[in-house]
Formats: sequence, C-alpha cells, structure tokens
Amino acid sequence: MASITRRSFGVLTAAAVALGAAVGLTAQAAQAETVLRVIPHADLKNVDPIWTTAYITRNHGYMVYDTLFAMDENLEPQPQMVDTWEVSEDGLTWSFVLRDGLMWHDGTPVTAEDCVASLKRWGARDGMGQKLMDVVASLEATDEKTIVLTLSEPYGLVLESIGKISSNVPFMMPKRLADTDPFEQVSEIVGSGPFMFSQEDWVPGSKVVYLRNENYTPREEAPSAAAGGKIAEVDRVEWLYIPDQTTALNALLNGEVDYWEAPPVDLVPILQQNSDIVVEVLDPLGNQGMLRMNHLHPPFDNEKVRQAVVAAVNQETYMQAAIGNPEYFKVCTSLYACGSPLETTAGADLLVNPSKETAMKLLEEGGYDGTPVVVLQATDIPVLNAASLVTAQTLRDIGMEVELQAMDWATLTSRRANQDPVADGGWNIFHTWWIGGDISNPVTHTGLSTGGTERAWFGWPDDPKLEELRDAFSKETDPDVQKSLADEVHARALQVVTHANFGTWFIPVAYRSNVSGLIKSPVQFFWNVSKN
Repeated sequence: MASITRRSFGVLTAAAVALGAAVGLTAQAAQAETVLRVIPHADLKNVDPIWTTAYITRNHGYMVYDTLFAMDENLEPQPQMVDTWEVSEDGLTWSFVLRDGLMWHDGTPVTAEDCVASLKRWGARDGMGQKLMDVVASLEATDEKTIVLTLSEPYGLVLESIGKISSNVPFMMPKRLADTDPFEQVSEIVGSGPFMFSQEDWVPGSKVVYLRNENYTPREEAPSAAAGGKIAEVDRVEWLYIPDQTTALNALLNGEVDYWEAPPVDLVPILQQNSDIVVEVLDPLGNQGMLRMNHLHPPFDNEKVRQAVVAAVNQETYMQAAIGNPEYFKVCTSLYACGSPLETTAGADLLVNPSKETAMKLLEEGGYDGTPVVVLQATDIPVLNAASLVTAQTLRDIGMEVELQAMDWATLTSRRANQDPVADGGWNIFHTWWIGGDISNPVTHTGLSTGGTERAWFGWPDDPKLEELRDAFSKETDPDVQKSLADEVHARALQVVTHANFGTWFIPVAYRSNVSGLIKSPVQFFWNVSKN
C-alpha cells in the first residue's frame, strides 16, 4: 500500500465542506445531457491566447479556436483547417486551400482573409512566428479559401511554425478580431472550434463554460495529439477553479467533478487507493521549470548577477521541495526538452555544478549593491509556489535581499507584462514552466527569444548574437549542422542567461473511471472525451 504523508492524512480526515459552493452547479448545467466537469490547473483570467502564453489560456484557446495545421503525437505537423497545400520548386511560395464547411461561432464562414490576419497577429507576438515573419515577403488571400505565403528565402520550419502545439498557438480568429493590436486583448471570443465559449456563464475566479458547437465539422482522421478529428462528445464542459487542494481532492473522490488536471504529487497515493479514480501521466516529455529574470532593471540588468543566480540553482533541492516523489521528477540541465533529440549540456557548467561559492563570487564581480529582488509568488500553483520559496532562500543564502510578493497565477500572468521599474509595479523574478513540445528546438523555445521590449518574451533579454544563431538554425537543413547550431544557441543562452532551468517533472492527471477518450499528448484536450 502506498505510504500516506502527514498532509495526506489531514486531507483524508478533513470534512468535505462547501463542496456544493465550490463546484457551483447551476440548474442549467444539471439539466444538460452530458456535462464534463474539470478542475483546471489555474483560473482563467486572460482569454486571448495570442496576447499571453499562459497555458490556461492556451487550453482555453484549444476549446474555442482551430488551427491551419496541428501537431500529431510524433510532433509532426498535419493539416487541420487546411485541405490541400502546394510548395513551389524553389521552396519560396506556399499555397494553402481551406477545407469546406468551416464556420465561425457567430455563423459567418471562415475565409482566407481571416486566416491571413490571424497569422499576422500571431507572428507579431510569438517568438517562432516572429522568425517566420522575418522571411515572409508577402502573405495574402487570393480568394475566399486560398492563402498564399511567399518567402524572401527558403525557410525550413514553415509547417512546424503554423502548426506549433503550444504557446503561442497560431489560433485562427475572424478578421475583425484578428485586426486587434497584438499587444491588446481581443474584445470577443469567437472561434471555429468544436466548443463555444459561453460568455454569460463565465465567472472569473470560479467557473468557465464551453458548449458543444453543433456546426463544427471534424476531420475524418483518427485523433492524434492536437491533430485529427475533433469530436465534441459532451454537450457542455465546465472548468471549476478550486484552488484549495483539499476541496479539489474531495470533489473528485465524491464524483462532484470528473477530471483534475494537476493534482499535487503528494496526494496521488490517496487517489490511487480509490478504485473509481484513474491516475496516469499523459505527457511523455514532461515539464521544465523556468526561473525568469527581468533584464530591464537592477540587479538583473547585469550579466554577472544573472549568472550568479544560475550558479546557485540546485535542481535536486527545487524538485524535492516542489515534487518530492522522485518517480515524478528528474535532474536535467538542458534548456531543450530532456529526452528530445537536441538535449545538451553545452555551456551549462554553472547548472551542472551548482555552487554557493561560485554564485557569491559572480555576485561580487557583478557589483551587487543590495538592491532588493522582488519575486512574484504564484501561491495557487503548488510547484511554482515551492520554487518561489526555494529561490527566495537560495538568493538570501548568497547574500541578496529578497521580497516575496504573493498572488494567484492569473494575476501573475498579467503582472509579468509590466515593464515598469519594481518601485512602480514591476518585478525581478517569476517562475513558470514549459511543456517539452514548447522547448524542443531553439526557434520554438519562446524563452530563448531575444530582442528586448520589442520582440522578446517577458524578461526582455536583448542579444543580437543569440538571434543570429537562432536565425541560422531556422534556415539550416542539415541535421548535423542544426545540432551544432543548437549547442551554440544553448551555450550563448546560458552565458547571457535568458533563464535558469530548475528541473523537469511529470504531473499526472486524475479522473473518474467513467471518463474515456483522453490521449497521450503534451497538451490535454477535451474533444473526443466521453463520460458514461
């Protein structure tokens, strides 16, 4: 029998109070033919998946929107909204024809113009999209269903870019919404996917509701990760945000909810003892933790100070605190997904050999003057909460002043966009994570993008040399040369410190045994999921 921790024992004996209020079932939901109730990993506060890379918003995007191409279980791009496509002999002209029957949720037909506007908006925000747009000579709709992409030079990642599986996913929107400034959120959620967002039922901090799109025509292929046929098997999907882990546990055990996206690992033994609950890992590559520093303001506008933080990061310490059970984590210092073809330790000496003494020496070389470091602490994400606490103590141990600022994840994903100095609401450090599919190469890895406030992801590193190397990788077709370039990118990224990797972990999902249709994938989807 699995061992039970002190926390687990407390959970087992806790009364299941206020479950009805937490679950918040409405009369309308109760009368629905089939309702799948899900506890997501975070509250949905920002609903534009181009404006933010937050995974909760990405997951929301997959419920509502569709994509031109999508990644299958082997992370190979497959057509989704596209029916047929052609590439010119010189590799410069790509023509895509949309499949028949595509309709927006407002009843209007999907057009090539909509898709062109959507690609341009995505390409202004996403790191991989920016690289693609750098070599796009023109992007236009030549008729209602045909998109023509013309490149200024051959590019090796066209389909991989417009079919990327995770943040930012190039979701298609109506032109009237896709024309929104990419640095502002869209005013309305209208997609063409298998479910429709129910604005009237949305209660931020509590509940999100999606309704079956009766007009959606799925592809005929079998589902494979994000690709293939997307069939809405239930009438309604409800995301019920329950930040209290005890309440969430009891909700699943009592059948008040059907699926828990990210149960804490220390509660897994309790779940496994219940024959009505299935616990399994569905993500084959796992998650990689990122400690992200703000390059704009002191003290992390100094490369040596950033390197000091990397030298102080002991992944074993982080993973023991955040995950605990070694079955669900591993130490791996590659910035690319561990287990992926490009995994490397090039230039990773500081991460491979963490040292308090080395960190203190680098801090001294950087001239650290006692400037307080503000760490944003996501208290409702157990892994990130633990990582924040470890980072705070680690930095104090090497002589830095640290202030933890507690908030929920939804607030953090808004706060991290603030470029102001710390005194005016800015920040110094936050923690996040990436699925393996997001970090498999130098171009898809948003965390490796630089370009300062104009192009880089939150933290805003700026290093032209690193961008040159990423550009070279994107245009190279020889696998051996690509691998060499990937190693150079990796070493450069750790020299300028785009971020630190604090460990790799695998979070299981838990669901009632009457739920079926879940598939192995880095991202969990709720189409093709049935409830008996």
